[in-house]
Amino acid sequence: MRAVAPLLGGRIPVAVLELTNVSRHFGAIQAVNDVSFSIEPGEVVGLMGDNGAGKSTLVKMIAGNFRPSEGSMKMDGAELVLHKPVDARRHGIEIVHQDLALCNNLTAAANVFLGRELRKGVGPFSVLDYATMYRRAGEIFKELKSETRPRDLVKQMSGGQRQAVAIARTMLSEARIVLMDEPTAAISVRQVAEVLNLIRELRGKGIAVVLISHRMPDVFDVADRVIVMRRGRKVADKQIARSSPEEVTGLITGAIEQVA
Repeated sequence: MRAVAPLLGGRIPVAVLELTNVSRHFGAIQAVNDVSFSIEPGEVVGLMGDNGAGKSTLVKMIAGNFRPSEGSMKMDGAELVLHKPVDARRHGIEIVHQDLALCNNLTAAANVFLGRELRKGVGPFSVLDYATMYRRAGEIFKELKSETRPRDLVKQMSGGQRQAVAIARTMLSEARIVLMDEPTAAISVRQVAEVLNLIRELRGKGIAVVLISHRMPDVFDVADRVIVMRRGRKVADKQIARSSPEEVTGLITGAIEQVA
């Protein structure tokens, strides 16, 4: 049986993230329209929809890339206002982008610690602590069961290895929410299984995960709930156990208009 979000002291946990009537438009284009949902600690929510459904725009608002045009966001019951991605990171919101946002000319370890480099020494005499960064990156890749090596250059890596580097970044900080945009696209079957196991590990640590994916088997394998979007609107928000791949496919294509 799939694990569910843990109870805190026997009480129903407060939603770690809550969106209320959130919309985002770009001029006359309405990318996200009046979307509300919440996610609890340790809950995995699959976010599905066709291309242009508004999934990525919604996630980018949570990640601080865009501000909502209308509506509000709350974290732990308090208003959440994000002006830029670094604000989201300060609140414990981490994202694995679909394009991975890696620097091809740097090593795996340098990419993992990009913007959060470790230093040793004091004041003007401090230098980058490469040894510790290589060692810690190696430990993370081992936890992920990835063949990626800390000293390898990203430009020489396979798609699966690049994904492992991007996911490893989220394990550096004490994330409250991890947003994953198509993390299992263009990687091998074995590496898909590793990514799904990582998501289970995050859930076990009480970290909420929002998983954007076109891969129906992945969502139904690891998610607790599935949210379906079409043309910028939320058309379903259901427990995985109460839905089916056929129903979700119908919602995505419009064969089924909307479900409670």
